[in-house]
Amino acid sequence: MSRPRTAVGDLLNRAVQAGVVPSAIALWGRPGEPLTREMAGHAQLRPTPRPPSSDTWYDLASLTKPLVVGTLTLLAVREGRLQLETTIGEIFNTSTTDAPVAAATVGQLLSHWSGLPAWRPLYALGTDPELVVQSVLGIELSAAPGDRVVYSCLGFILLGKTLEKIHGAPLQNLFTDRVLRPFKLEDGLGFNVDPLMRTVAGGSVTAEPELRMTAEMGYPPSSVPPVGSATPHDGNARFLGGAAGNSGLFGTAEGVFRLASEYVEGAGSLLTASEIEAATTPVAADLHQVRGLAWQLGMTPECSAGRRFGPSAFGHVGFTGTSVWVDPSLGGVFVLLTNRCHPDFRDVDLHPLRRRFHALAVRDLVSRTAN
Repeated sequence: MSRPRTAVGDLLNRAVQAGVVPSAIALWGRPGEPLTREMAGHAQLRPTPRPPSSDTWYDLASLTKPLVVGTLTLLAVREGRLQLETTIGEIFNTSTTDAPVAAATVGQLLSHWSGLPAWRPLYALGTDPELVVQSVLGIELSAAPGDRVVYSCLGFILLGKTLEKIHGAPLQNLFTDRVLRPFKLEDGLGFNVDPLMRTVAGGSVTAEPELRMTAEMGYPPSSVPPVGSATPHDGNARFLGGAAGNSGLFGTAEGVFRLASEYVEGAGSLLTASEIEAATTPVAADLHQVRGLAWQLGMTPECSAGRRFGPSAFGHVGFTGTSVWVDPSLGGVFVLLTNRCHPDFRDVDLHPLRRRFHALAVRDLVSRTAN
């Protein structure tokens, strides 16, 4: 006998029926306890409609930032390979004369406090992915380091390249060797997923809205790398071979849940309590954003967390319609994966859906605890 659908299930079905997303998977609970999962819609609409399942891999987009780059940087700091105070100039042997971002530190890049602008089409700045570091180093800042929070994909691309430089290995290999394989997460997370081996949710059939954004900046739209099956929606990640510091990670809801659970003190063995505290304590803040190390903090005004989480909550969202939030006061992890870019991009604010999901899932978790 199937269990009754929860209020979250009803919410996801309404979102699909309203055309907000083609599919959604929600997974929530406490690490080590039974989890609740709800699914709705079609993970793939073209060429053949297919419903989502617990094994469906989604393009996680910017969840790559905390799950991959944030985690690997914490490990590099533990090993003495990096310090949060290390500057970009020290890492890449350059100065502010040649690289405006040279004075920014690793910690500032992690907390979006480096002053780098949000985005540039790096594939339009050069034809060689091997020169992407020089492209980012040459970009003018939109603010001085430490002046204000500017959410920047460029900063995390540079952090990804920093990790590759200090380890002498590609980011994809680092993540596999240091996180996925030791903690048996290869069946739930990874870069460059083989669609013949994994069930992957449908992605965009065109490169919108990146084509439009590139044209608006005065670059030729023809420079945008083509999309394909199981390729990242993010064009810079496609340009960099599918694995970049800002995007490129794919995964299942359970894969996201399990790695995010490593940030719940006492629930995992990957990070120490002090490392978790460092990552989830306010580092950078202005009137609009409060950031830890790679994580957004729930005290950020009008963020996707909603009002049912405690003040110590932290999380992140992805452009493709993904999110993960952790509430230490509840000991809970809350994952919502959608593919709003399939088959075409839906220009809709997903925060109301996320906030409502969190409110209903918290209510469910608390009621189960009370019973």
